[in-house]
Amino acid sequence: MADHYYTAVPQSDHEARSFSCVFGGRTLCFDTDAGVFSKQHVDPGSELLCRCLPDAMQGDVLDMGCGWGAMTVLTLAAHPDVRMTMADVNERALALAERNVQRNGMQARAVLSDGFEKIEGMFDAVITNPPIRAGKKVIYRIFEDAKAHLKPGGALYLVIRKQQGAPSALTFLRELYGQADVLEREGGYWVIRCIQEAPVRRADLTGG
Repeated sequence: MADHYYTAVPQSDHEARSFSCVFGGRTLCFDTDAGVFSKQHVDPGSELLCRCLPDAMQGDVLDMGCGWGAMTVLTLAAHPDVRMTMADVNERALALAERNVQRNGMQARAVLSDGFEKIEGMFDAVITNPPIRAGKKVIYRIFEDAKAHLKPGGALYLVIRKQQGAPSALTFLRELYGQADVLEREGGYWVIRCIQEAPVRRADLTGG
């Protein structure tokens, strides 16, 4: 059976390659390999999502399904003060992500995890280019688990192509979060932001 980019331990022969890209005026360098997502370049959806992140982004940020670290590195290039955690089920991809973070002079915590299984703590933001080929059940579980790991007022940022279910995902996310908006539509990709509502305090209910 062929490897997928969400295969935990890829068995495909190595096909190491390197390339660079410019993001935010900075040249970034990457190593990739076979058995990972978008091994030849930064996926345009991932780059679009990172361009949509707020200028004042700060705090604890989780890159869920980080692959070889493209969104982690792009996020840190634009927001060097955030505390990044990157997670993936694919051992080969996560090792590449660690290498790419170091190669670009950055720091991020790496967690080998099937979805949120090994994720601890709460985050100000979760970013994800979800593994569409894993199926709706898997990616909707990621959306639900992200909500449980967001601080009040935190946000989930995700990118998904229109023809791969963006409209139905937006409907689901609005039901789940209450607040979900499309920040950008470009090249068939939708970048969606979902806000974790702060809990209602007793004083808010009583007017005190």
